[in-house]
Amino acid sequence: MNVIVVGCGRYGSLLANQVSSRGHSVVVIDRQENALKALSTEFSGFTITGNAGEVSVLRAAKIETADCLLSMCNEDTLNLMVTQVAKYIFGVPKVIARVYEPSYESMFRKFGIEIISPIQLALEAFLDTLELQTES
Repeated sequence: MNVIVVGCGRYGSLLANQVSSRGHSVVVIDRQENALKALSTEFSGFTITGNAGEVSVLRAAKIETADCLLSMCNEDTLNLMVTQVAKYIFGVPKVIARVYEPSYESMFRKFGIEIISPIQLALEAFLDTLELQTES
């Protein structure tokens, strides 16, 4: 699988390392060259220093052949823009964005973007631990 990871912070670097270690082809994009140092020495993919909001950077990451794009930036607006471009302009089959601000989740869903919200996941884990989840 060809995977593009946008953002190489804590989550992005961990995810890129895990996907790479499972034998997939990974390209990591981050605006800050220093952020790419968070990748492990075993990371076997490629890195690009640049703004994923620019189509030329996405093309350099070979977005035309990507099976999946994971936007892990700490800016929800950038994650929304990059995932929309990936999904609707380049037709990337699987597009997932990390969402920081829970109130933005519905906006991502409105645009058909699959999301993962660390805050929502943590909330659910706390409620599960306290056995306060509602039964569905």
